[in-house]
Amino acid sequence: MSNTRSKPNRRRLRERTRELRRAIAAMDFVTSGTLHVRTKVCGRPNCRCATDPEARHGPYYEWSRRQGGRLVHRVIPAALAPRVQQALDNRRRIQALLAEWEQETVKELLEPES
Repeated sequence: MSNTRSKPNRRRLRERTRELRRAIAAMDFVTSGTLHVRTKVCGRPNCRCATDPEARHGPYYEWSRRQGGRLVHRVIPAALAPRVQQALDNRRRIQALLAEWEQETVKELLEPES
């Protein structure tokens, strides 16, 4: 069997995986979990938050994730919330890039050689 068809495919695969690796390497922060934005009622009967949902206290940012097999929640400062959200988005993007990489690999492995 001839390798004329597999060589260009392998070159294309190598170039595509190089692009995927570069995209992954460009990301600084990566984390799992979820970022919740919450408002709260304080419980004082004379406070505006007791009667007006628009007057609730907050927003408070809570980052939830698994750590050591347990669910961990942490309230984070508002200034840190965009960085945490970016790290969460980066993880999702990396997962999508790895899935694409896997599809490219499967395609290359299963494509019949001419």
